[in-house]
Amino acid sequence: MKPSRCRSLLPLLLMACVVGQTVPLKTARGGEDLQTTLPPIIYAVVGIKTNIYFDNIVIVKDTTAYQFKFTGDLGTTHTKRWTLTATVQQLGDHPLSLQVNAADGAPLAKANTIVRVIPAKSESQEPLKLLIIGDSLTHATTYCNEIARLLSQPNNPPWKMLGTHKPTSAADGVAHEGYGGWTWQRFASHFEPNPDGTYKKRSSPFVYQSSTGKPTLNVPKYFAEQCDGEIPDIIVIMLGINDCFSANSNDPASINSRVDSMFGHANILLKALRSAAPKARIGICLTTPGNSRQEAFQANYQDRYTRWGWKRIQHQLVQRQIAFVQSAQKQDEPLFIIATQLNLDTVDGYPVNNGVHPNAAGYKQIGATIYAAIKANLIDR
Repeated sequence: MKPSRCRSLLPLLLMACVVGQTVPLKTARGGEDLQTTLPPIIYAVVGIKTNIYFDNIVIVKDTTAYQFKFTGDLGTTHTKRWTLTATVQQLGDHPLSLQVNAADGAPLAKANTIVRVIPAKSESQEPLKLLIIGDSLTHATTYCNEIARLLSQPNNPPWKMLGTHKPTSAADGVAHEGYGGWTWQRFASHFEPNPDGTYKKRSSPFVYQSSTGKPTLNVPKYFAEQCDGEIPDIIVIMLGINDCFSANSNDPASINSRVDSMFGHANILLKALRSAAPKARIGICLTTPGNSRQEAFQANYQDRYTRWGWKRIQHQLVQRQIAFVQSAQKQDEPLFIIATQLNLDTVDGYPVNNGVHPNAAGYKQIGATIYAAIKANLIDR
């Protein structure tokens, strides 16, 4: 999609504004750099709630010190979020602009996006084959179960999830390649010569020993042997937390270096997936924000990692992920953004004692976001 342009909301100042990109207007309180960040497109399915939580789009410690003003022809703004439950009358693309103001109303930053409302009924009833790849959030299987529940609603095509991992918590038909603690690098290259049957000591499902004895990334063999020769139509990837969690949160250059390394491994895996499944659309989930409670990080990590430290890393990672996908799209790569970081309540969507793993309500929000992106990418198959 070509960038759209809008007029600045500041009088006497005309500024070009690319969809999904921040335009800072004035220094925030205490010198805070808001870094207001929205993805270029937000998918919303008719009848399913979509939210933009303020805490997830700016890098500040206290969002109540700011005003969030959304302008568009749909949705409503509440205390801590913008929300929409779309109707059939709202199908299509809707520009949505955001201006962040100081408590006294002084404008500080603005950003723009497109809300794409998708019909609940799928025009095509061609069967869907879905592969989900991820870390512990996928391993938990809760959001995968929610995707399965939503896909099983009337007027959706038949579906099948591909994958070798089927935990006891998985609903009927649910499978994936999600493993706690895993990274892009591990999926792209890890080989375990002596597996013990656990996910901690096993090879990447995509890495095999070649005839020469050398471990090799071999996605075609994975599809042939583990998926009965079936090729996914859509691949969803939720990785990034473990790749970047331990970066130095006080050093943006250090965070960027860690993200650069992550994308190096990501490019290897993505190239292999595209080669083995050339018609598949690949969704990159934007890394989810952590629990808003510092005590949750204290419970998990003591003094090693903090909520504010992870928020800075995660926000910078999301910005880089958006740029990464947009760059790939310019090369006609079949990647799309899944805005999983927006529609997650960092208070009610988390238990009080876990820093990065949501509760059932939070996982369902993640599942709904991914479902909307899947539905959008089924159109015109």
